[in-house]
Parts: sequence; C-alpha cells; structure tokens
Amino acid sequence: MSTDKPPFPPFDLDSATRKVRLAENAWNSRDPDKVSLAYTVDSAWRNRATFLTGREAIVAFLRHKWDTEHEYRLIKELWAFHEARIAVRFQYEYHDDDGRWFRAYGNEQWAFDDHGLMVRREASINDVAISSSQRLFHWPAGQPRPEDHPGLSELGL
Repeated sequence: MSTDKPPFPPFDLDSATRKVRLAENAWNSRDPDKVSLAYTVDSAWRNRATFLTGREAIVAFLRHKWDTEHEYRLIKELWAFHEARIAVRFQYEYHDDDGRWFRAYGNEQWAFDDHGLMVRREASINDVAISSSQRLFHWPAGQPRPEDHPGLSELGL
C-alpha cells in the first residue's frame, strides 16, 4: 500500500523546489519515523559508504545519525530536476559527543514513484571541521529553517 506524498512527478521548477523544502523541513525535525514516510517501503539508499534498503533500515540509520550528530541543522537547495528525478546540494552543521563542530557538504540524487515517494536516494557527503564561531545555521534545533533564514546561495556557500 502506498501513501501519496505530493508534489508528484513530473516535476517543474515550483514543484521540485517545494519537494526539496519539504524534505529539508522533515530532516530538520530529526524524527526518523516521520522522515521515513517520504520513502517507498523498499527504497534503496547510498549514504556516503553505507548502502541500505527499506524504511526499517532508514529509521535505524537516522536514529543512529541523530544520536551522534548533535544540534543538527540542514539547508538543502535544488540543483536540477527532470521528470521524476531531483538533484540537490545541501549542507548541515552539527557537533559530535566531544563538542567539535562540523559542516557537512553534500549532493544527493533522488528518484520518485508516481505517488511522490522516493524510491532511490544517493548521497555523497564530506565533513569539514569548523569552530563554533563559524556556524551559520542558527535556528532552534529540531525545527524547520525559518522562511526568512538565508539559503545556501544567499549565505555564499
């Protein structure tokens, strides 16, 4: 059984941009169960060097991620789209258990089914150590990025 997750492919500029922002908001919630509902039950992922399949694996992966990446805040930006595919670039900031801050730089390729659920996600990500004073993402953790908070291009990233 599938649940619809608009907007649906084929994407245009407006619907692809909305899809990216909805994904950003969900990930900023740091709620693995909520985030997993955007993916098909058999969704295939590559996240860095980790390969996984299915919602249960996605939930377990995200729980571990947000147990170790504290104060996580993410910004995604549309890079390209075509029919049922979207490419994004993103950055997120977090600190580890020792209080060291990082900014992760990444790119994702997404493929969707007719219901707007993601069937494939491939993410390449690199972490760069930053100081606390270099942080740029300052909104309450676990909340969506405020509408008036600059995106990646506006921040010069």
